[in-house]
Amino acid sequence: MIYGVAARGKLLLIATMALATMALAVACGDDDDDGVSEAHQKGVGVACTSRNDCPETAPECLNQFREGYCGVSDCTGDQDCPQGSGCVAHDDGNNYCFLLCHDKPECNYFRPADAESNCTSSVDFVDGSQGSKACVPPSSGD
Repeated sequence: MIYGVAARGKLLLIATMALATMALAVACGDDDDDGVSEAHQKGVGVACTSRNDCPETAPECLNQFREGYCGVSDCTGDQDCPQGSGCVAHDDGNNYCFLLCHDKPECNYFRPADAESNCTSSVDFVDGSQGSKACVPPSSGD
């Protein structure tokens, strides 16, 4: 079967994400049986310009963030977020599921350098997760 350039590009992206996710699991570890959080499996935090750029399981491309952010908006608590992400009350007045992190590199495996997310504890978790940090991307207006 011959794939078009766009299809090959998408397959390459998916394969690259799978390899990087496995590398992340080995480097960082996780509490999951397979070492990869549900949020990583769903592509939360990946840069995007449209829904089609997100892995098949990521709900939407959040274009209010520079270079986009594959993820979930309008969460009411961590129960609305894939495991490995948390519901954050953003300063734009909306709630988003952002990846949880320990260090900045964990946030940027699939983000360009000019739109890196910041791993910060200076966020308001809707469920009040004390001591946690989240990968917060820059707003598109920043």
